[in-house]
Amino acid sequence: MVRLLIFVLGMLTADRPGRRVAAWPGGGYAGGDTATGLLDTEPGPVPAPGRPGQGPDLPGHTAPLPAWPQAPGAGGVPAGPGRPSGKPRRRIPRLVKWTAVLLVIGLIFRRAIAAVVLMTLSAALHLAGVSMHLPHIKFAWPWQTISAGTTTNIDLGPWVLQKIEGISRPALGQVSFNFYFTHKVSKNIGPWPCWYASTFYAVGHAAATVDLNPGPSWWAPSASHYLLRVLSRPAQGKPGHVAISMVLPKPQLPQSVHDVTIDNIPSRPIDTQHSWTYPGLGCGLILRPQFAQSVLYSQAQTIAFYKATHLAQVTGPLVRTAEGQALQTIRNNFIQPTVNAFGYTLDRFTLRWAAGP
Repeated sequence: MVRLLIFVLGMLTADRPGRRVAAWPGGGYAGGDTATGLLDTEPGPVPAPGRPGQGPDLPGHTAPLPAWPQAPGAGGVPAGPGRPSGKPRRRIPRLVKWTAVLLVIGLIFRRAIAAVVLMTLSAALHLAGVSMHLPHIKFAWPWQTISAGTTTNIDLGPWVLQKIEGISRPALGQVSFNFYFTHKVSKNIGPWPCWYASTFYAVGHAAATVDLNPGPSWWAPSASHYLLRVLSRPAQGKPGHVAISMVLPKPQLPQSVHDVTIDNIPSRPIDTQHSWTYPGLGCGLILRPQFAQSVLYSQAQTIAFYKATHLAQVTGPLVRTAEGQALQTIRNNFIQPTVNAFGYTLDRFTLRWAAGP
């Protein structure tokens, strides 16, 4: 009877949180009084080997498994007063962690980030043709010491020259001009002259080229082909001013007849001349003046090439157009955006041409 009572008491106290005790004598704790039914709550000897967490089996009884003590807040056990049981501890979301890390990095490198963003934005605005003066921030790493009140002191010369040396295409000055040419065929019949000629109208197209990057030797300091002078440096939110002078090789006229193109030649001539025997049976039957387009195109191309290299009325506009195209390309696409990105304004740009044949 006493054993049954102890077993029932053990079942009632088995699910209580905290340390559990055996519900019968010898269930892993010493000091149990079988006569009075009182239990000694002091720790007893370690349970005998067998199933984990279980004392020695008793005949006719199945001992409940005692619960092992758990750390506060783990496995549903309350971690402290007022904490609901069965809910795990809340953790900081990963997005919040990464946002905090990026904010810290941005605060540390804020000067470098702001400088790069402003340089990129300024270059993009000038390439798009928008003239806007943005605030200038000197690029600097956090560990660099910058004293208060210093002004921007960037050596612009190498930066601008580096942009110029990156030019890969020459500047082209294209000119169109029209002219007339005559194609003549002659073949005498004995003592009688026999010839036939036709005059055609043609339009030629030629281009002079300017090498914008003649090579590293051209830009060597000893050659004096490039000079950048800083007139004033940026200060108190105002841009600085620079003046640049350059020397480039002279524009090059077409080098071969294939550098000149001709528009389609009309199939009908604008004028025709022939000997007195034509259109009689003499020259008319022998010459048969039907000129092939390939023959006419080749002759017109040769004439146009000569005009583009020797006739002043054609070579003059060719050279001037190529020089103007080179000036606009190198100033607007390479020099102006570079100096503006560093907070400077291009006051003067002088482009001269090297003496040569």
